[in-house]
Amino acid sequence: MSFPFPLPLILDGATGTNLIAAGLPSGVCVEQWILDHPQVITELQQQFIAAGVQAIYAPTFGANRHKLAGYGLQDQVEEMNLRLVELSKAVATPAGVLVGGDVSPAGILIEPYGEATFEELYDIYEEQIRALKKAGVDFISMETQMSLADMRAGVLAAKSVGLPVFVTMTVEENGRSVMGAKPLSVLLTLQAMGADAVGLNCSTGPDLMEQLLKELLPHACVPLIAKPNAGKPKEENSARYDLTPEQFSKDMERMLSSGIAIVGGCCGTTPEHMKALCDRIKEKSFVFPSREPDAFAAAIESEAFFIGDDIVLSPPIECSYDLSDDLIDIEDEQVNVALVEVNTLEDAKILVENAGMTRLPIDILVNDLSVLEYTLRNFQGRLLVDSKCGFEKDQLYEAAKPYGAIVY
Repeated sequence: MSFPFPLPLILDGATGTNLIAAGLPSGVCVEQWILDHPQVITELQQQFIAAGVQAIYAPTFGANRHKLAGYGLQDQVEEMNLRLVELSKAVATPAGVLVGGDVSPAGILIEPYGEATFEELYDIYEEQIRALKKAGVDFISMETQMSLADMRAGVLAAKSVGLPVFVTMTVEENGRSVMGAKPLSVLLTLQAMGADAVGLNCSTGPDLMEQLLKELLPHACVPLIAKPNAGKPKEENSARYDLTPEQFSKDMERMLSSGIAIVGGCCGTTPEHMKALCDRIKEKSFVFPSREPDAFAAAIESEAFFIGDDIVLSPPIECSYDLSDDLIDIEDEQVNVALVEVNTLEDAKILVENAGMTRLPIDILVNDLSVLEYTLRNFQGRLLVDSKCGFEKDQLYEAAKPYGAIVY
């Protein structure tokens, strides 16, 4: 797929730690504090632009209905996003710099981990992203994400309003998010859904992030993003981190040379860090080879599956309340794909709730279009859809496309 902006793309550095250093108190609504002290964010973003970055993030990170409800501001989603983007566009537009609408995790858990539904999660993202579209952002950046459900909902919402969407997740030292999401699974799922760029932010310093992203490079058909911290905090709860601008710039240049096409900074990165990077790469060129997507790469949140074209299906498995045991048991057979019959909405719900138990990719056999749509929308990963479903091929492809599913 074609990327909408020139590469490499240099993003800005940290917002939060720089605001803390400028006086942001704890326990307040950050977005409201910014609106009450607009000169702080505009001065910071002017410094990033002067450093040479090509895109800044509007300070809209937590400006969604659920997060704002904690401060009684849930009815001001559109107004706050419009005003916050206006602050960033006022400094970015004259300089010819892009503005991204920054989007945090929604802050709710969906079934089976919480009580919310996927549609409720989607509605939170869609409301904020529609406001960001109205405000005139150039792209959506979903940052510091931990759940594949959140990431999928945000991508669907961004695509619904026609905006490019970047997604970066944050991981623990084990290389997975706190929800168990694996970066490779996230990449395979989101790029198939039409995400424009995928990667990591926050989490770590450049070294571990580079290692994790290099593992993704052979499978990426979209640009990869690296927005690491400036090392580690010098003291607990400190806004100051231990990597100097010079050290940070060397590490980020190495990432660009390895094929990671979009870079910026997260916690602890100052305008000085970004200036050092921009100055270092000013006269250099980088090559970012295009890759074809894996034809048969399926995923659940915690695992990726590379099947090849030699697919051996299991006997059909019913969506009973024993489905988790059935998915585990099927691993002992000489098959490489679990074929699951999904006949009703209740079947679809059982599959979605138990899919995390599988150690094989899942191919679904469905004969009702509404059941197929529900399954594809709510399955957190990348499914195969059996061509023996009772629909025309065109119908199958049309249903599968928004969710990146593979019609087999």
